[in-house]
Amino acid sequence: MFIFECRIRVRLNCDIMYPKIPEKITYFIDSILAKDYLDYHVSKEYKNYVHDMLWPIEGDGVYKQGKIYAFRIRTISQEMAEYFMEHLSYQQTKEFTGVSTDIKILPKKLLEKIYSITPIVIKNPEFGYWRGHMTVPEFEERLKINLIKKYRFFTGNELGDDFEFCNLMEFKNKKPIKLPYKNICLLGDKICFHVAPNPKAQMLAQLALGVGIGEGGSRGNGFMNYQYMQR
Repeated sequence: MFIFECRIRVRLNCDIMYPKIPEKITYFIDSILAKDYLDYHVSKEYKNYVHDMLWPIEGDGVYKQGKIYAFRIRTISQEMAEYFMEHLSYQQTKEFTGVSTDIKILPKKLLEKIYSITPIVIKNPEFGYWRGHMTVPEFEERLKINLIKKYRFFTGNELGDDFEFCNLMEFKNKKPIKLPYKNICLLGDKICFHVAPNPKAQMLAQLALGVGIGEGGSRGNGFMNYQYMQR
C-alpha cells in the first residue's frame, strides 16, 4: 500500500474564520468530485482520502483574503491522487482559487508514533461524545476496530483483532475540541499513538496516514502526522 500526499496551494477570495476552514476545504474538494465521481462522493462507504487544515496558521484566527495558503490531502489511491493533482490546481469556489499542486509518496518505514493534526471523531447516535459513556480502553478498541474495518474494505483482506495496536495512547487536549458540522458541533480529541512494532499494527498505522483515524476523514477529521522509529 502506497500513501500519496498531495499539497494544494490556494489563494483566498475572502476572509475566513478558523472554525469554518474544514468546511470550506471539504467543499473545495467536493466541488470537483461531484463532477466526475458523483456516486462515490454521495455514497456512505469509507472514503480513501483525508485532508488537513490551512497552513500557515493565523494567530488571530482569521485567514486573509488574497493570501496564499496550503493544505494536504493524503490518499491510498493513485488514481484519486492524480485526479486531485490535475483538477485542484485550477479549481475555484467562492472562497478558494487553486494555485498549484505537488505530490510525494510517503516512505515506508517502521513507525514509532502517529499523532493527530486534526481532531479524531467517533459518532455515537445514542450518546454523542464518548467520555462518560466509554472507558479509555473501550475508546481505544473502537478506534482500532474502525481501522480494521477500513483495512478490510480497502484491501479485501482479513486482519483479525488479536494484536496490540499501540503501546500508549496520549491525549493532547484537556477538554473536547468543538468541530462545526452542518447545524451542530461534533466533539473530538487530538491523540498521539505509540504504535506497536508488530506487522499488523504497522499496517494499520500506515493506513491511518492515508485515510485518517476515526470517522469523517473526508471532512478533515483524524489527519495524522508521524514519527519514524529511530534505528
